[in-house]
Amino acid sequence: MIRLWPRSLAGQMAVLIALSLFVAQAVNFTLVLRERAQFRLAQATRPVATRVVDALEREAQGRPLTRERGRIRRVGRNAVPPGLERQGEIARELHDQLRELGVEAGRIDTGVRAWTAADDALFGRAGGRRGGAPRGFVNRPTEALLIAIEQPGRGWLSIVVPWDDGGGMRIFWRLFAQTLILYAAILVPVLWAARRLSRPLRDLTHAAERFGPGDNAAPVAVRGPDDIAALVSSFNNLRLRVTAMLEEKDRMLGAIGHDLRTPLAALRVRIESVEDDIDRARMADTIEEMSRTLDDILSLARLGRPSEPPTEVDLAALVDAVVEDFRDLGKDVDFPETDRLPLRLRPALMRRALRNLVENAVKYGRTARVRLDATPNGVAITVADDGPGIPADHLATVFEPFTRLEASRNRDTGGSGLGLTLARAIVRDAGGDITLVNRAGGGLDATITLPRVP
Repeated sequence: MIRLWPRSLAGQMAVLIALSLFVAQAVNFTLVLRERAQFRLAQATRPVATRVVDALEREAQGRPLTRERGRIRRVGRNAVPPGLERQGEIARELHDQLRELGVEAGRIDTGVRAWTAADDALFGRAGGRRGGAPRGFVNRPTEALLIAIEQPGRGWLSIVVPWDDGGGMRIFWRLFAQTLILYAAILVPVLWAARRLSRPLRDLTHAAERFGPGDNAAPVAVRGPDDIAALVSSFNNLRLRVTAMLEEKDRMLGAIGHDLRTPLAALRVRIESVEDDIDRARMADTIEEMSRTLDDILSLARLGRPSEPPTEVDLAALVDAVVEDFRDLGKDVDFPETDRLPLRLRPALMRRALRNLVENAVKYGRTARVRLDATPNGVAITVADDGPGIPADHLATVFEPFTRLEASRNRDTGGSGLGLTLARAIVRDAGGDITLVNRAGGGLDATITLPRVP
């Protein structure tokens, strides 16, 4: 689909001004054509009406209207051939002109024909410029207008005058050239000004899209008009304040983690003095669960500012290492041998995201089948299980923090409700996403999709 309305400021200003100029030139063209038509009508009728009156006065003085004496002659019938192009507007205007001059006329007929050598001779003798163009015309006319005026009881008056087509095409091309000049004179400066306005806004947009925790990019250059420069400067200051708050949050989380891990470690030592093995095991499991929950919370909170830099790793080897860890624990996890697949990512975080998905699969579906599919533009890691799946109306909500489905993911199976949340946050930080799909035959497919960036 072709986008007709641009989104950029420069494009919108250019389109609006172009449309305004087009409308203005269309109105100007209409007015010029109307004025030209009125001038052409007056030029074709008023001289003819004056000549008719003069000719009739000469005739009243005993000078007959013959062809040899001028361009107006008296004939016995309509001298305009029936096949010529008629000019009804000229006939009506000429009728009104004659009535104003006191000449009663009946029917008036007109017709346009080609200019002939006889017309050259006629207008040459009449104008004193034998063989040349008639008066009022720079060049030789190409057409002649025949006019027949009926005088009841006295026959017809036949008149031949040079005919100009009005120069419609000449006017069109003249106005077209004017329009191009206007577009060049107005649109070019406007586009330059619009680009000067939009460039700092575009830089600001890119900086806002890139901004995130850990962003150490240089401040956006402050340029442009005063109001836009003030906006860019405010954004730079806002980014500094947000970065300072995120650093303060990291320091606070570090202190919280340290303060919580210390008493947990002390509890882990003290439970060794509990004589009942069952109580001691339950206490150890509770402490371990609290430690995992604390780790998940801190990891999720710090995810936007990871300390691990992206590196190029073999994704197939990374997935295989995670699968081997579960196999060592006696879990039923299958992963077919896959060719080497280099990808740039944060390996420790990606292992954690994949481990969370595989752990859910073996916990709630007993088995896990991991598959790695590569395309020219992306990579998909699918973890399939044979468990009960997830209700369709909860496929989106399970990614929310501390969300557990009581039907299959309750306290008896452990978990804090942060596994999927943390996994999706890690994958999205890498530019990908996680989707959950219930298979028709039962079971769940959890798929990680990652882009292949050159």
